[in-house]
Amino acid sequence: MAETPLYEVYAVKYARHERRASANFLGGDPHDGPMPIDYFVWAIRGGGKTWILDTGFDAEQAEKRKRQLIRPPGEGLKRLGIDPLAVEDVLISHMHYDHAGNHALFPNARYHLQDREMQYCTGRAMCHRALRSSFEPGDVAAMVRRLFAGRVVFHDGDAEVAPGLSVHFIGGHTAGLQSLRVLTRRGWLVLAADAAHLYANLEEQRPYATVLDVAAMMEGHRTLGKLASSPAHIIPGHDPLVMERYPAAASGLEGIAVRLDADPRS
Repeated sequence: MAETPLYEVYAVKYARHERRASANFLGGDPHDGPMPIDYFVWAIRGGGKTWILDTGFDAEQAEKRKRQLIRPPGEGLKRLGIDPLAVEDVLISHMHYDHAGNHALFPNARYHLQDREMQYCTGRAMCHRALRSSFEPGDVAAMVRRLFAGRVVFHDGDAEVAPGLSVHFIGGHTAGLQSLRVLTRRGWLVLAADAAHLYANLEEQRPYATVLDVAAMMEGHRTLGKLASSPAHIIPGHDPLVMERYPAAASGLEGIAVRLDADPRS
């Protein structure tokens, strides 16, 4: 029997949004000081293969939504030596604009997402402006086109997609949000994506402001804790502290990509 690989895991920063703390917590924040968020895509290497979690947004979306695009996600991945044309599998945590854009970046890949997420972003929930505001019609249409081209793999709940690599249904933030569990040299790492945007969402037990189901989001925080080897093995989806707590992926990649399977800085 083949040995389960230990994966290398990278967070690649591609954008930033200057904002206040009140935008990051349901019900606001009484102190409401500056609390920016970063935007990432993630790369997972192991077993002779590279997996990508989420695809980010492009310059058009950055302008539309007033976000600072630092560099296109594809450029950051290429700095890691990853050729998007060679990527065979892309995992989509959920279909919000900042996780499911850049449609042409991975033309040869299969896309993995939850049944419930596809049902949510193509169903009656999108009749409501408050629910559809974080989705882009073009992203949803691109996924439908991939579906008809035979390039979508659906998951119904938790599923192993490779030895030591599994998706886990969380929900809460959206109807079908999934997080990724990865076996690394330092134990089981969990890429939360938007199951938790910030360390503070987890540590202070405060839900993020954009949420479909608050109870599911809070239970999702518990699930993340059960999946990870320790709280320090949970990687939130948008926290700038990720870039501070982990070492650069390589010399010259400071501020661009960090190595998440390395021990965090104390």
